Amino acid sequence: MPAPHASQRDVIPLRQATAAWFAISLQTFGGPAGQIAVMQRMLVEEKRWIGQQRFLFALSYCTLLPGPEAQQLATYVGWLLNGVKGALVAGILFIIPGVVALLVLSGVYVAYGETRIVESVFLGLAPAVIAIVVQAVVRVGRKGLGHPALVVLAVASFVALTVFGVPFPVVVLGAAVLGWALGRRIPTLTHPPRTMADDGPPPLVSDDALHAERPSGRRAALTLAVGLVVWFAPVAVAAAVFGRSSIFVDQGVFFSGAAVVTFGGAYAVLAYVAQQAVEVYGWVAPGEMVRGLALAETTPGPLIMVVQFVAFVGAYRAPGDLDPWAAALVAALLTTWVTFVPCFLFILLGAPYVERLRGNRDLAAALAGITAAVVGVIASLAVFFALHTLFEETGRVTAGPLDLAYPRLASLDPVSLAITALGCALVFWRRWSVLRTLGACALAGVVLGLALPG
Repeated sequence: MPAPHASQRDVIPLRQATAAWFAISLQTFGGPAGQIAVMQRMLVEEKRWIGQQRFLFALSYCTLLPGPEAQQLATYVGWLLNGVKGALVAGILFIIPGVVALLVLSGVYVAYGETRIVESVFLGLAPAVIAIVVQAVVRVGRKGLGHPALVVLAVASFVALTVFGVPFPVVVLGAAVLGWALGRRIPTLTHPPRTMADDGPPPLVSDDALHAERPSGRRAALTLAVGLVVWFAPVAVAAAVFGRSSIFVDQGVFFSGAAVVTFGGAYAVLAYVAQQAVEVYGWVAPGEMVRGLALAETTPGPLIMVVQFVAFVGAYRAPGDLDPWAAALVAALLTTWVTFVPCFLFILLGAPYVERLRGNRDLAAALAGITAAVVGVIASLAVFFALHTLFEETGRVTAGPLDLAYPRLASLDPVSLAITALGCALVFWRRWSVLRTLGACALAGVVLGLALPG
């Protein structure tokens, strides 16, 4: 267990860590799978600031929390390297590129709608994301599934989600229980095989040298009080300035609640947000939820940024006394604030307690089960995204609040399939970087999209 006094100095110089987090923030495409893979490659394999098992332990804890696990993982690792200031730097930098990019794209969508050139860019980007997510499934699976029993658990999680539609929280809870039970029967469950343990050099920073704080009731109460004030202050200001019945207050309250009750990442959140935003509040049309997700898929940062798109479009169309563009900007920033502040609160509040339990075998086994489930979840999301990218939405089987359905096999889009194959070749054969692959596929999409008729 780390020494309690290890928190008094930075493990890595903050300036050096900030540069690394900024570089990571520009590569966080492809949803949580791709984002986790980027952090894995840079922090564990290249810079060697944190060990593989410590990284997976942090990931397992973040998976238990509501909200975007990749952003919370960045915040947690930032805390391990540089304390509270490191957590804030890592977490904020992780989302800034996505906030800016999605603000711009939301404005383009509102102003220009679906133009040929924009559709052509998306034609190339969406298939490229499939290749990046598949790569992430392979990487995370190779690192996190150190025992055959965990492989079986990952496959079972995939089947439960993809075939039977079991809710994500149920899958995670079941995986934790099974992991704990397996750990009692298989003592080596959480021990990586030699080939995995020897994969790459050991970390430059030992586990005992990482940041740690002694948990206390006083610290927890102070963190909670400050966090709640910071979280809800902008909503209170909006109520005082624009009135309790304004769209800004409605969005601030709704997305604050969504931040604490929605587990399972952006795809799980999307169903809940769509039902409320479309049917209850009328902020967006059903098909626009899909377009918002597509925009979030093609920007860096967490996919939960789709809520920023929803707020932007909703406030633009119901601005009240404000200029529509000003209302859209206020709504987007307010929604981003209430969505991500809880993520920092969960990490800063819980990390000291979780670190104290790091040597607990039962907890380690339960978290190993959760990590296996995460691999199945990522694979399930990859299949979901591939279905709605590679197959045209003509000849739908069913439709729901998202205006989504599983397309028929006969509607396979050969252009998207070809660009997906290109992306896979670049990622797995040529071993290109994420940004380079996205650029090549986007260019291919523009060329094909403008060349094809209609």
